[in-house]
Amino acid sequence: MDLYKVEFRSTPWDTPAVGVRFKVYKQGRKQLRLVEFTNEFIESDWCMKGHIGYILKGQLEVNFSGKVVMFNSGDGLFIPAGEEHKHMARVLTDVVKLILVEDV
Repeated sequence: MDLYKVEFRSTPWDTPAVGVRFKVYKQGRKQLRLVEFTNEFIESDWCMKGHIGYILKGQLEVNFSGKVVMFNSGDGLFIPAGEEHKHMARVLTDVVKLILVEDV
């Protein structure tokens, strides 16, 4: 990998759970992830991590403690970390593909 270019084509997929896989590039205290969710994905608990990203494909519903926000292809997302921003995602299409920039 080049210092300035991330070649996701040559990066292997990591599959941590049913319905989700990702490719990750880490540099310093940041990481760039290409994430793919399928409609088999079920989030079992609230996520309190922060996420900044862009929806490449599909439709995603994110529940913020009862407030539901829809994200579609072409939408950006900016979710701060912490209990007050806890969230749970649900895939509404067959596949959702997105890019996330996160703290490590």
